[in-house]
Amino acid sequence: MQAAEVKLESVGKRYSEQWVVRHVDLHIQRGEFFTFLGPSGCGKTTLLRMIAGFVQPDEGSVRLDGQAVNHVPPWQRDVGLVFQNYALWPHLSIFENVAFGLRERKVARDEIARRVAAVLAQVELTGTEARRPSQLSGGQQQRVALARTLVIQPRVLLLDEPLSNLDAKLRVEMRLELLKLQRDLGLTTIYVTHDQEEALALSTTIAVIERGQVVQQGTPQEIYERPANDFVAAFIGQSNLIAATVEQVRGESVVVGIDSADGTVKFTLTLPSPLATPSAGSAVFLCIRPEVIEIAGPGAPAEQANRLPATVVASAYQGAFVEYEVATLGATFKARVANPKGKALYRRNDAVALSFAATDAVLIARRR
Repeated sequence: MQAAEVKLESVGKRYSEQWVVRHVDLHIQRGEFFTFLGPSGCGKTTLLRMIAGFVQPDEGSVRLDGQAVNHVPPWQRDVGLVFQNYALWPHLSIFENVAFGLRERKVARDEIARRVAAVLAQVELTGTEARRPSQLSGGQQQRVALARTLVIQPRVLLLDEPLSNLDAKLRVEMRLELLKLQRDLGLTTIYVTHDQEEALALSTTIAVIERGQVVQQGTPQEIYERPANDFVAAFIGQSNLIAATVEQVRGESVVVGIDSADGTVKFTLTLPSPLATPSAGSAVFLCIRPEVIEIAGPGAPAEQANRLPATVVASAYQGAFVEYEVATLGATFKARVANPKGKALYRRNDAVALSFAATDAVLIARRR
Protein backbone atom coordinates (compact mmCIF):
# COMPACT_ATOMS: atom_id res chain seq x y z
CA MET A 1 0.00 0.00 0.00
CA GLN A 2 1.21 3.50 -0.82
CA ALA A 3 -0.16 6.06 1.62
CA ALA A 4 -1.70 9.16 0.05
CA GLU A 5 -1.68 12.82 0.98
CA VAL A 6 -5.17 14.34 1.32
CA LYS A 7 -6.09 18.00 0.92
CA LEU A 8 -9.44 19.70 1.40
CA GLU A 9 -9.48 23.17 -0.12
CA SER A 10 -12.37 25.46 0.93
CA VAL A 11 -14.71 22.46 0.90
CA GLY A 12 -18.42 22.99 1.53
CA LYS A 13 -21.65 21.02 1.34
CA ARG A 14 -25.23 22.17 1.69
CA TYR A 15 -28.64 20.53 1.70
CA SER A 16 -31.30 22.92 0.39
CA GLU A 17 -30.27 26.28 1.88
CA GLN A 18 -28.45 24.90 4.91
CA TRP A 19 -24.68 24.50 4.83
CA VAL A 20 -23.62 21.44 6.83
CA VAL A 21 -19.92 21.95 5.98
CA ARG A 22 -18.43 25.30 5.03
CA HIS A 23 -14.95 26.65 4.19
CA VAL A 24 -12.96 23.63 5.41
CA ASP A 25 -9.24 23.66 4.60
CA LEU A 26 -7.20 20.67 5.78
CA HIS A 27 -3.89 19.11 4.82
CA ILE A 28 -3.55 15.47 5.90
CA GLN A 29 -0.01 14.16 5.57
CA ARG A 30 0.95 10.69 4.34
CA GLY A 31 0.80 8.12 7.13
CA GLU A 32 -1.05 10.38 9.57
CA PHE A 33 -3.79 9.19 11.88
CA PHE A 34 -6.05 12.22 11.47
CA THR A 35 -9.31 12.50 13.43
CA PHE A 36 -12.45 14.55 12.79
CA LEU A 37 -13.84 15.13 16.29
CA GLY A 38 -17.13 16.76 17.15
CA PRO A 39 -20.70 16.24 18.38
CA SER A 40 -23.43 14.51 16.38
CA GLY A 41 -24.60 16.59 13.42
CA CYS A 42 -21.49 18.78 13.21
CA GLY A 43 -20.58 17.65 9.65
CA LYS A 44 -17.70 15.26 10.33
CA THR A 45 -19.27 12.25 8.56
CA THR A 46 -20.19 14.47 5.60
CA LEU A 47 -16.52 15.45 5.33
CA LEU A 48 -15.48 11.79 5.39
CA ARG A 49 -18.01 10.86 2.71
CA MET A 50 -16.79 13.68 0.47
CA ILE A 51 -13.29 12.23 0.67
CA ALA A 52 -14.68 8.75 -0.08
CA GLY A 53 -16.69 10.06 -3.05
CA PHE A 54 -20.17 9.20 -1.76
CA VAL A 55 -21.04 12.90 -1.33
CA GLN A 56 -20.27 15.58 -3.90
CA PRO A 57 -19.01 18.93 -2.48
CA ASP A 58 -20.92 22.05 -3.51
CA GLU A 59 -17.80 24.16 -3.26
CA GLY A 60 -14.07 23.63 -3.01
CA SER A 61 -11.85 20.72 -3.95
CA VAL A 62 -10.89 17.30 -2.58
CA ARG A 63 -7.37 16.25 -3.63
CA LEU A 64 -5.52 12.96 -3.32
CA ASP A 65 -1.78 13.27 -3.94
CA GLY A 66 -2.43 16.64 -5.58
CA GLN A 67 -5.08 15.37 -7.99
CA ALA A 68 -8.61 16.81 -7.73
CA VAL A 69 -11.06 13.92 -7.33
CA ASN A 70 -14.39 15.75 -6.99
CA HIS A 71 -15.78 13.97 -10.07
CA VAL A 72 -13.93 10.66 -9.63
CA PRO A 73 -16.34 7.87 -8.51
CA PRO A 74 -15.63 6.12 -5.18
CA TRP A 75 -14.42 2.85 -6.72
CA GLN A 76 -11.70 4.69 -8.68
CA ARG A 77 -10.27 6.64 -5.73
CA ASP A 78 -8.48 3.72 -4.04
CA VAL A 79 -9.84 4.69 -0.63
CA GLY A 80 -11.38 2.25 1.84
CA LEU A 81 -14.31 3.10 4.11
CA VAL A 82 -15.22 1.12 7.24
CA PHE A 83 -18.81 1.86 8.19
CA GLN A 84 -20.19 2.24 11.70
CA ASN A 85 -22.41 -0.87 11.35
CA TYR A 86 -19.68 -2.88 9.50
CA ALA A 87 -22.09 -3.65 6.57
CA LEU A 88 -21.01 -7.31 6.30
CA TRP A 89 -22.94 -9.69 4.03
CA PRO A 90 -24.71 -12.05 6.49
CA HIS A 91 -25.16 -14.86 3.90
CA LEU A 92 -21.49 -14.92 2.84
CA SER A 93 -18.57 -16.58 4.60
CA ILE A 94 -15.82 -14.48 6.14
CA PHE A 95 -13.59 -15.39 3.19
CA GLU A 96 -16.19 -14.21 0.66
CA ASN A 97 -16.89 -11.02 2.64
CA VAL A 98 -13.22 -10.10 2.57
CA ALA A 99 -12.77 -11.21 -1.04
CA PHE A 100 -15.80 -9.25 -2.31
CA GLY A 101 -13.89 -6.11 -3.36
CA LEU A 102 -11.21 -8.13 -5.10
CA ARG A 103 -13.76 -10.11 -7.11
CA GLU A 104 -15.40 -6.83 -8.18
CA ARG A 105 -11.98 -5.70 -9.41
CA LYS A 106 -11.52 -8.93 -11.43
CA VAL A 107 -8.45 -10.04 -9.47
CA ALA A 108 -7.23 -13.55 -10.32
CA ARG A 109 -8.45 -16.41 -8.09
CA ASP A 110 -4.99 -17.38 -6.78
CA GLU A 111 -4.19 -13.75 -5.97
CA ILE A 112 -7.51 -13.39 -4.11
CA ALA A 113 -6.72 -16.43 -1.96
CA ARG A 114 -3.23 -15.13 -1.17
CA ARG A 115 -4.36 -11.59 -0.29
CA VAL A 116 -7.35 -12.71 1.81
CA ALA A 117 -5.17 -15.11 3.81
CA ALA A 118 -2.56 -12.40 4.37
CA VAL A 119 -5.04 -9.75 5.55
CA LEU A 120 -6.90 -12.17 7.84
CA ALA A 121 -3.56 -13.02 9.43
CA GLN A 122 -2.91 -9.29 9.87
CA VAL A 123 -6.11 -8.84 11.85
CA GLU A 124 -5.63 -12.16 13.70
CA LEU A 125 -8.62 -13.96 12.16
CA THR A 126 -6.88 -16.89 10.47
CA GLY A 127 -9.13 -19.96 10.76
CA THR A 128 -12.44 -18.07 10.53
CA GLU A 129 -12.65 -18.18 6.73
CA ALA A 130 -15.62 -20.59 6.57
CA ARG A 131 -17.71 -18.94 9.29
CA ARG A 132 -20.56 -16.47 8.81
CA PRO A 133 -20.55 -13.00 10.44
CA SER A 134 -23.26 -14.09 12.93
CA GLN A 135 -20.84 -16.70 14.29
CA LEU A 136 -18.28 -14.06 15.31
CA SER A 137 -18.16 -11.64 18.22
CA GLY A 138 -18.63 -7.90 17.74
CA GLY A 139 -14.88 -7.30 17.93
CA GLN A 140 -14.21 -10.01 15.35
CA GLN A 141 -16.86 -8.57 13.01
CA GLN A 142 -15.18 -5.18 13.32
CA ARG A 143 -11.87 -6.77 12.28
CA VAL A 144 -13.55 -8.49 9.30
CA ALA A 145 -14.85 -5.09 8.15
CA LEU A 146 -11.34 -3.71 8.52
CA ALA A 147 -9.82 -6.68 6.63
CA ARG A 148 -12.33 -6.26 3.78
CA THR A 149 -11.15 -2.67 3.39
CA LEU A 150 -7.42 -3.36 3.77
CA VAL A 151 -7.41 -6.20 1.23
CA ILE A 152 -8.03 -3.79 -1.67
CA GLN A 153 -4.83 -1.97 -0.62
CA PRO A 154 -6.32 1.53 -0.31
CA ARG A 155 -4.26 4.71 -0.38
CA VAL A 156 -6.40 6.14 2.42
CA LEU A 157 -8.31 4.32 5.17
CA LEU A 158 -11.54 6.04 6.28
CA LEU A 159 -13.17 4.98 9.56
CA ASP A 160 -16.66 6.20 10.48
CA GLU A 161 -17.06 5.62 14.25
CA PRO A 162 -16.08 1.94 13.82
CA LEU A 163 -15.93 1.18 17.57
CA SER A 164 -19.21 2.75 18.66
CA ASN A 165 -21.15 -0.57 18.60
CA LEU A 166 -18.73 -2.31 20.98
CA ASP A 167 -18.94 -2.45 24.77
CA ALA A 168 -16.59 -0.20 26.76
CA LYS A 169 -13.93 -2.86 27.55
CA LEU A 170 -13.81 -4.20 23.99
CA ARG A 171 -13.69 -0.66 22.61
CA VAL A 172 -10.47 0.00 24.54
CA GLU A 173 -8.95 -3.32 23.35
CA MET A 174 -9.88 -2.67 19.71
CA ARG A 175 -8.55 0.87 19.96
CA LEU A 176 -5.11 -0.50 20.81
CA GLU A 177 -5.28 -3.09 18.01
CA LEU A 178 -6.34 -0.47 15.49
CA LEU A 179 -3.55 1.87 16.57
CA LYS A 180 -0.91 -0.87 16.29
CA LEU A 181 -2.18 -1.95 12.86
CA GLN A 182 -2.21 1.61 11.51
CA ARG A 183 1.30 2.31 12.79
CA ASP A 184 2.60 -0.99 11.34
CA LEU A 185 1.07 -0.28 7.90
CA GLY A 186 1.94 3.43 7.84
CA LEU A 187 -1.42 4.00 6.15
CA THR A 188 -3.00 7.45 5.93
CA THR A 189 -6.04 7.09 8.20
CA ILE A 190 -8.94 9.49 8.71
CA TYR A 191 -11.13 8.69 11.69
CA VAL A 192 -14.53 10.11 12.63
CA THR A 193 -15.65 10.07 16.25
CA HIS A 194 -17.53 12.03 18.90
CA ASP A 195 -15.54 10.23 21.62
CA GLN A 196 -12.76 12.54 22.80
CA GLU A 197 -10.93 9.71 24.62
CA GLU A 198 -10.64 7.78 21.34
CA ALA A 199 -9.43 10.89 19.55
CA LEU A 200 -6.76 11.65 22.16
CA ALA A 201 -5.56 8.02 22.29
CA LEU A 202 -5.36 7.34 18.54
CA SER A 203 -4.56 10.52 16.68
CA THR A 204 -1.43 12.23 15.49
CA THR A 205 -3.62 15.24 14.57
CA ILE A 206 -7.17 16.22 15.56
CA ALA A 207 -9.53 18.63 13.81
CA VAL A 208 -12.30 19.74 16.17
CA ILE A 209 -15.45 20.51 14.22
CA GLU A 210 -18.34 22.72 15.31
CA ARG A 211 -21.32 23.44 13.07
CA GLY A 212 -19.55 22.38 9.90
CA GLN A 213 -16.33 24.32 10.48
CA VAL A 214 -12.93 23.44 11.91
CA VAL A 215 -12.51 25.48 15.10
CA GLN A 216 -9.11 24.05 16.10
CA GLN A 217 -6.52 21.71 14.62
CA GLY A 218 -3.46 20.34 16.39
CA THR A 219 -1.87 17.44 18.22
CA PRO A 220 -3.88 15.80 21.02
CA GLN A 221 -1.67 17.55 23.59
CA GLU A 222 -2.20 20.97 21.98
CA ILE A 223 -5.96 20.50 21.73
CA TYR A 224 -6.27 19.39 25.35
CA GLU A 225 -3.81 21.73 27.03
CA ARG A 226 -4.41 24.86 24.92
CA PRO A 227 -8.05 24.85 23.70
CA ALA A 228 -8.81 27.63 21.22
CA ASN A 229 -12.24 28.51 22.62
CA ASP A 230 -14.85 27.53 25.19
CA PHE A 231 -16.44 24.93 22.88
CA VAL A 232 -13.16 23.01 22.52
CA ALA A 233 -12.40 23.33 26.24
CA ALA A 234 -15.82 21.95 27.20
CA PHE A 235 -15.94 19.22 24.55
CA ILE A 236 -12.43 17.81 25.07
CA GLY A 237 -12.42 16.34 28.56
CA GLN A 238 -13.75 18.12 31.62
CA SER A 239 -13.06 21.81 32.20
CA ASN A 240 -13.78 24.48 34.74
CA LEU A 241 -14.72 27.55 32.68
CA ILE A 242 -14.78 30.59 34.93
CA ALA A 243 -15.96 33.96 33.60
CA ALA A 244 -13.36 36.67 34.23
CA THR A 245 -12.24 40.12 33.03
CA VAL A 246 -8.78 41.20 31.91
CA GLU A 247 -7.63 43.97 34.26
CA GLN A 248 -4.09 44.59 33.01
CA VAL A 249 -1.62 43.41 30.38
CA ARG A 250 1.94 43.45 31.73
CA GLY A 251 4.40 42.49 29.03
CA GLU A 252 4.33 38.68 28.94
CA SER A 253 1.66 38.29 31.61
CA VAL A 254 -2.01 39.11 32.00
CA VAL A 255 -3.87 40.04 35.18
CA VAL A 256 -7.46 38.83 35.35
CA GLY A 257 -10.10 39.41 38.01
CA ILE A 258 -13.03 37.28 39.11
CA ASP A 259 -15.88 38.65 41.21
CA SER A 260 -17.91 36.21 43.30
CA ALA A 261 -21.65 36.13 42.70
CA ASP A 262 -22.45 37.78 46.04
CA GLY A 263 -19.67 40.36 45.73
CA THR A 264 -17.90 39.25 48.91
CA VAL A 265 -14.73 37.86 47.30
CA LYS A 266 -12.48 39.40 44.68
CA PHE A 267 -9.87 37.08 43.16
CA THR A 268 -7.02 38.38 41.03
CA LEU A 269 -4.73 36.07 39.08
CA THR A 270 -1.58 36.80 37.08
CA LEU A 271 -0.91 34.24 34.38
CA PRO A 272 1.27 33.86 31.27
CA SER A 273 0.07 35.80 28.24
CA PRO A 274 -1.73 33.66 25.61
CA LEU A 275 -0.75 33.76 21.94
CA ALA A 276 -3.52 36.26 21.19
CA THR A 277 -3.45 38.63 24.14
CA PRO A 278 -6.79 40.34 24.85
CA SER A 279 -6.84 44.01 25.82
CA ALA A 280 -7.73 45.34 29.27
CA GLY A 281 -11.46 45.13 29.87
CA SER A 282 -11.95 42.05 27.66
CA ALA A 283 -14.38 39.38 28.81
CA VAL A 284 -12.60 36.01 29.00
CA PHE A 285 -12.88 32.51 30.40
CA LEU A 286 -10.32 30.87 32.65
CA CYS A 287 -10.05 27.21 31.65
CA ILE A 288 -8.78 25.09 34.53
CA ARG A 289 -8.69 21.31 34.12
CA PRO A 290 -9.90 19.24 37.13
CA GLU A 291 -6.63 17.30 37.45
CA VAL A 292 -4.51 20.46 38.06
CA ILE A 293 -6.58 21.51 41.09
CA GLU A 294 -5.36 20.58 44.56
CA ILE A 295 -7.69 20.21 47.54
CA ALA A 296 -6.44 20.55 51.12
CA GLY A 297 -7.85 21.13 54.58
CA PRO A 298 -8.27 24.79 55.59
CA GLY A 299 -5.32 24.63 57.99
CA ALA A 300 -2.82 23.34 55.44
CA PRO A 301 0.24 25.52 54.68
CA ALA A 302 -0.26 27.87 51.71
CA GLU A 303 2.09 26.34 49.16
CA GLN A 304 0.11 27.71 46.22
CA ALA A 305 -0.26 31.41 45.52
CA ASN A 306 -3.71 30.91 44.00
CA ARG A 307 -5.52 29.61 47.04
CA LEU A 308 -9.24 29.96 47.68
CA PRO A 309 -11.47 28.95 50.59
CA ALA A 310 -14.11 26.48 49.36
CA THR A 311 -16.81 24.08 50.48
CA VAL A 312 -17.21 20.49 49.30
CA VAL A 313 -20.47 20.01 47.40
CA ALA A 314 -20.02 16.36 46.40
CA SER A 315 -17.39 13.63 46.19
CA ALA A 316 -17.10 10.40 44.22
CA TYR A 317 -14.50 7.74 44.99
CA GLN A 318 -13.16 6.28 41.70
CA GLY A 319 -10.36 4.03 42.96
CA ALA A 320 -7.27 5.63 41.45
CA PHE A 321 -8.66 9.11 42.10
CA VAL A 322 -11.45 11.01 43.84
CA GLU A 323 -13.70 13.43 41.98
CA TYR A 324 -14.81 16.47 43.97
CA GLU A 325 -17.14 19.34 43.32
CA VAL A 326 -16.31 22.33 45.47
CA ALA A 327 -17.99 25.72 45.69
CA THR A 328 -16.07 29.01 45.70
CA LEU A 329 -16.37 32.44 44.06
CA GLY A 330 -20.04 31.76 43.48
CA ALA A 331 -19.16 28.90 41.11
CA THR A 332 -18.71 25.13 41.32
CA PHE A 333 -15.27 23.73 40.50
CA LYS A 334 -14.57 20.12 39.52
CA ALA A 335 -11.36 18.63 40.90
CA ARG A 336 -9.79 15.21 40.25
CA VAL A 337 -7.43 14.31 43.09
CA ALA A 338 -5.16 11.25 43.36
CA ASN A 339 -6.37 8.62 45.80
CA PRO A 340 -5.10 9.57 49.29
CA LYS A 341 -4.66 5.82 50.05
CA GLY A 342 -6.17 5.17 53.45
CA LYS A 343 -6.63 8.78 54.52
CA ALA A 344 -10.14 10.09 55.13
CA LEU A 345 -11.89 11.65 52.14
CA TYR A 346 -13.48 15.08 52.26
CA ARG A 347 -17.23 14.94 52.58
CA ARG A 348 -20.15 17.18 51.71
CA ASN A 349 -20.04 20.59 53.49
CA ASP A 350 -16.40 20.17 54.58
CA ALA A 351 -14.41 23.42 54.53
CA VAL A 352 -11.35 23.05 52.29
CA ALA A 353 -8.85 25.13 50.33
CA LEU A 354 -8.67 24.99 46.53
CA SER A 355 -5.42 25.84 44.75
CA PHE A 356 -3.80 25.62 41.31
CA ALA A 357 -0.72 26.92 39.51
CA ALA A 358 -1.19 30.01 37.32
CA THR A 359 0.65 28.23 34.49
CA ASP A 360 -2.11 25.58 34.49
CA ALA A 361 -4.87 28.13 33.80
CA VAL A 362 -5.59 28.87 30.14
CA LEU A 363 -7.07 32.18 29.08
CA ILE A 364 -9.82 31.92 26.43
CA ALA A 365 -11.60 34.84 24.77
CA ARG A 366 -15.34 34.78 25.40
CA ARG A 367 -17.26 34.52 22.15
CA ARG A 368 -20.11 36.97 21.72
